[in-house]
Amino acid sequence: MDHERSARVWGAIRAVANGDDSSLSLLHAVTACAQVLSAAGAGLALTSSGGMLEPLLATDAEIGELDELQSSLGEGPSGDAISAGAPVLETDLAGLNAGRRWPSFSAAVAGRGMHGAFAFPVAAGAAKVGVLSVYRRQAGPLRAEQLQDALVFADAVFVLALDQRHGVSADLDEMIEAAFTARRAEVHQAAGRLAAQEGVSVADALALLRAHAYSSGQPLHRVAADVMSGSLKLESGSSPPGGPTDPKELDPDHAENEQEED
Repeated sequence: MDHERSARVWGAIRAVANGDDSSLSLLHAVTACAQVLSAAGAGLALTSSGGMLEPLLATDAEIGELDELQSSLGEGPSGDAISAGAPVLETDLAGLNAGRRWPSFSAAVAGRGMHGAFAFPVAAGAAKVGVLSVYRRQAGPLRAEQLQDALVFADAVFVLALDQRHGVSADLDEMIEAAFTARRAEVHQAAGRLAAQEGVSVADALALLRAHAYSSGQPLHRVAADVMSGSLKLESGSSPPGGPTDPKELDPDHAENEQEED
């Protein structure tokens, strides 16, 4: 690794932390990354064993919504980055390539004024922690220097996630558990309830939940909570207005993979 670049990255993280007068944290690293790359913002999502991503934190609410969209729809640069174990660099979310690759996500982002999305795995070898996602309003690639900086920021996030001495109050397993347990359990409980009510597979029930989340603009975990409380009733033979006519269009294979991962 370029030691001078590493020193600059850690210096940028410390500068953000000093502004808060606190120890270095994951949010400081994500915020510094967005600043150095002159981005609209950045977010961090965690993964359990390289599977489903759960948004953990973001530089602001707008960026958090974009990470939530990727999680709810089951598609986007972040998921591809963790699956491939390599950065995914989308220079224009409104372009044809993005539309073909992530039809639901690119359609959902349309009109939000966000064009660039760059996802960097937070990992070391087989140890996958999550994905650092950087969003820019302008279309176009990152400069070579920015790309190298982003890779070092992803390494810094990995270190912070593993090293309690850098301000993380819980170990990695506890962090992942805190990010996953409540929301993920509720999603799969809701899918189980829908599967029993509608006589469909759990995979199809998960796809139905995703379809409603997409069409309503609500986070997936919130849709699941409404199903569990009884305030929302979904039927397998229908789709909410504005949503896909078939919930399976939202990648049932991904839903099946989630079922297998659990």
